[in-house]
Amino acid sequence: MNRLLLLAFGAALGFGLAAAAQHFAYGAIGSSTGAQLNRFGLAFERVRDNYIDKQQDRTLVEGAIDGMLTDLDAHSSYFDPKTFEAMETKAAGAYGGVGLVITVIDGIAKVVQPIENTPASRAGVKKDDVLIAIDGTAMRGHALDDVSNRMRGTIGTQVTLSVQRGNAKPMDFKLTRQAIEVERLTYRREGDVGYVKVVAFSDRTDPDLRMAIAMLKKQIGPSLKGFVIDLRNNGGGVLQAAIDVSDDFLNAGEIVSVRGRNTGAVERYDAHYGDIANGKPVVLLVNGGTASASEIVAGALQDHRRVTVMGTLTFGKGSVQSIMPLDNGAGGALHMTTARYYAPSGRSIQVNGVVPDIVIAGGPGAPEYQREVELPHHLLAEGPPPKPLGRAIQPPPGKTYDDFQLAMALAFLHKTLALNDSPGHI
Repeated sequence: MNRLLLLAFGAALGFGLAAAAQHFAYGAIGSSTGAQLNRFGLAFERVRDNYIDKQQDRTLVEGAIDGMLTDLDAHSSYFDPKTFEAMETKAAGAYGGVGLVITVIDGIAKVVQPIENTPASRAGVKKDDVLIAIDGTAMRGHALDDVSNRMRGTIGTQVTLSVQRGNAKPMDFKLTRQAIEVERLTYRREGDVGYVKVVAFSDRTDPDLRMAIAMLKKQIGPSLKGFVIDLRNNGGGVLQAAIDVSDDFLNAGEIVSVRGRNTGAVERYDAHYGDIANGKPVVLLVNGGTASASEIVAGALQDHRRVTVMGTLTFGKGSVQSIMPLDNGAGGALHMTTARYYAPSGRSIQVNGVVPDIVIAGGPGAPEYQREVELPHHLLAEGPPPKPLGRAIQPPPGKTYDDFQLAMALAFLHKTLALNDSPGHI
């Protein structure tokens, strides 16, 4: 095995060249594995020596690592050093990026909205632009996580987005990444109901939520009917933040369990006494964009019957990804699926998603969502199938709403919409 490959595999396993050589020489890996690594080494040398354009050794190795991971499942991938640095920053509530909210439907990445006063909005990227390439790499067929990660990087570095607008010729936008703050939760009073919109789960989410609930209690006073917690289009984030938010509304019991390759090793997270809503009714709004950490919250609070989940079926991402730095981060990191998470009842949300207690249509103009089951290489569902989704409550003909699902949540808290209302128009 050549020197470069020894370094690459040694870095992945956590030791240097000499140790790697000794590791392989003494048969620390089986003969079958060694034969496969020799096969890879031959392919590497052929590409390096014969490809039409000379490639950097590092580029080839990183491409191989990325390919190895992305073929495993829909959410495993390789983070190059710049992307790894950006991900560490994002968990703390900010990241280096260009300021685009995107979605991926049928393998096509589309701009949902450029964030105001960011590199993308200033350059002229618009809603509904199709993102066809990032730094020359075609994005068709890539998962949302991968597309988002490729746009992030170290603040001050450049990234080139190739977009298509309608039938026009594709345009290139060379953008310089800036600090993009993860949008913090927002809250407001809806008459005698407190409304909180949680847009993502970062290290700041739990303290922000506790502050929002305290302020709404103070604003509304004794007439407070309950709370609406809006997790629609919340794609997840930090696992611990989701556990903390679930804990905020529970007094005891399991929140989530995480089970990896070793079925005997189970991590269980339990609630502590102290419901910040003081037992007041809570409606949780969800939709097809509610994913991952958001589904942990929805599944936990639904299983404990602490909330009424309303909206449409969630995304269905029930897997946990671990970040494993290579060479202390200098070699990037493996972003790899290592476990599944399970709601308190033992159900897996992978592919199945969270079925709302009351199914409420999004109303006219509601976006379509690609779900986990549509992603290539997605992990299969486990356990019995979820209860049938049923027919959604639809807005009455001729009546318009700014937000039909929120209107129905408020009606439920005011006892004008019952849990067993018949599906159809109301």
